[in-house]
Amino acid sequence: MRRNAILWILVLLPLLAAIGSAQAAPMNATADDPKAAVEQVLRAQQDAWNHHDLDAFMAGYWKSAELTFFSGAKQTSGWQATLDRYKATYDSPGHEMGKLDFSDLRIEMLGPDAAFVRGAFHLTMSDGKTPHGIFTLVFRRFPDGWKIIHDHTSAAE
Repeated sequence: MRRNAILWILVLLPLLAAIGSAQAAPMNATADDPKAAVEQVLRAQQDAWNHHDLDAFMAGYWKSAELTFFSGAKQTSGWQATLDRYKATYDSPGHEMGKLDFSDLRIEMLGPDAAFVRGAFHLTMSDGKTPHGIFTLVFRRFPDGWKIIHDHTSAAE
């Protein structure tokens, strides 16, 4: 009988400790909530775009030659090439950035340092046009925070 009681204590003690520490942890702290941290990167990008600040927008991307960006049937490799693509498409004479809105964000953690994001984008241009579409992103956690390492964006036709 005494042996069974000891076994129960050994089984329940770690379980009770885990429950207690989970209750003590803050639920909405960004540092402790990777999904919130990833969403914060996207909201910062949306805000930067709407302030016509491509450099701040690009801060959400991994600044590496290994960054990949797929759009339509074209692949862009590298952070600088991705920035150049954005500038040519949205920030050059005859083009405008418009107002950006991300929606339908679904963030799925692939592990403690990786996330997969699905969502939709909607641009509102001054001429009334509304380019829109969907995207998938792969995020990775680096020492300086969460960054997009792969972006696949599909515009509606």
